Amino acid sequence: MSAATVPDGAAGALSVPEADAVVVDPVYDAVAARSAAVVVRAYSTSFGWACRLLGDDVRAHVRGVYALVRVADEIVDDPRPGLSVAESRELLDELEHEVARARGRGRSSNLVVHAFARTARRFGIGDDLVAPFFASMRTDLTVTAHDEAGFAAYVHGSAEVVGLMCLRVFLAGDDAAYERLAPGAARLGAAFQKVNFLRDLAEDVDLRGRSYFPGLDVDAFGDADRDRLLADIDGDLAAARVAIDDLPRSSRVAVRVAHDLFAELSRRLAATPAATIRRERVRVPGPVKARLVAGALAGEMLR
Repeated sequence: MSAATVPDGAAGALSVPEADAVVVDPVYDAVAARSAAVVVRAYSTSFGWACRLLGDDVRAHVRGVYALVRVADEIVDDPRPGLSVAESRELLDELEHEVARARGRGRSSNLVVHAFARTARRFGIGDDLVAPFFASMRTDLTVTAHDEAGFAAYVHGSAEVVGLMCLRVFLAGDDAAYERLAPGAARLGAAFQKVNFLRDLAEDVDLRGRSYFPGLDVDAFGDADRDRLLADIDGDLAAARVAIDDLPRSSRVAVRVAHDLFAELSRRLAATPAATIRRERVRVPGPVKARLVAGALAGEMLR
């Protein structure tokens, strides 16, 4: 399935109404932002570390993006045996419909959606990024293996567009800078996703029956496969690193920390036997994360 195409009848095919003036409700907006922050804290320690380093003017909005991503991801990854594919698809369609409505009218009774919609309206996050995201989420309900084209489309919709959403927030309407930095942001999102595919190999295959990497025989997964996948990931990380220095100060340190955390994961995966990766999830210890944060802060002070 192309990440840029939503199936007939899916919610993402809806056009978003022209944004009308919205009555500001600071209390409701603040509650929605806190709800998004709760989601971020619950689901990602690494992202939480980096997010705290964002400037006050962008932190809540980036959390709003990530919280919506997590809610959609939980719908398609729900491990409960009683929930059918059709029921999961219905939940995802409902979420996409609500996102479209909220982006148009500026309000939602779903607090996470409300937080995302505020961000999308303020920073111009449009259908070009939202529709591919939901298209990729939808493939997780039925697709268990990818060819090269399907993998590229899935990574674009599930990860690259998330990096581009965050870039919209970081640059706050600077379209020229967005066009210049977009390739690096997309490569960073792709690297994050591919690292997670590799470190979650056992869980994805054994629990969900999914194998994301094209042509990979998981049962015969060896060190040569590991090294080939990591070479591609390291290429993405290197391309993304070049763009980080051109980000605004309010986001530069946080993005560098996120980059360095995943670069550390890549190094640890490279030092881990493939047989172990097939069984266990590789992690970065807390003290190492703290060292990476300190290094990024020190580097910023020397600029």
